[in-house]
Amino acid sequence: MFSQQITFYEDRNFQGRSYECSSDCSDMSSYFNRCNSIRVENGNWILYEHPNYKGHQYYLRRGEYPDFQQWMGFNDSIRSCHLTPQHRGPFRMRIYEKEDFKGQMMEFTEDCPHVYEQFRYNDIHSCNVLDGHWIFYEEPNYKGRQYYLRPGEYRRFNDWGAMNSRIGSFRQVQYLY
Repeated sequence: MFSQQITFYEDRNFQGRSYECSSDCSDMSSYFNRCNSIRVENGNWILYEHPNYKGHQYYLRRGEYPDFQQWMGFNDSIRSCHLTPQHRGPFRMRIYEKEDFKGQMMEFTEDCPHVYEQFRYNDIHSCNVLDGHWIFYEEPNYKGRQYYLRPGEYRRFNDWGAMNSRIGSFRQVQYLY
């Protein structure tokens, strides 16, 4: 079994005060004032801008992130984190043109770098995650705001934490050692 670990640093390039974490943490405010670099030793993590898993979300997998722009951060605030479950497949999700699973539907089992090219709509108003965990991105090619989706029904875009229905791309959260 591999140990899951992520290390947060106050300053860029892994400098300054640090905090190591190996499980979910709903409030890291007392461990550091800001977060400008991160080292993910193992596991897939969802980071949140505010305590209690609120605010902007960022998906990070194993690797080094020497400054917050490397993980598409909007600022240097990380206040909670969630370790995603180990899931290697299968992956299956249905997206819908309208709320409450109405309108055009398309099922996906693979990543989608450009939703409009595949679905012919710029907006996703509801979705049903049947298998696996997924990340929605507001812009094509896995850029912009991110939204983490667990298996379940999302009848409206605000169910996954979005302010609007614009989704440009999405990908599977695959467990990597």
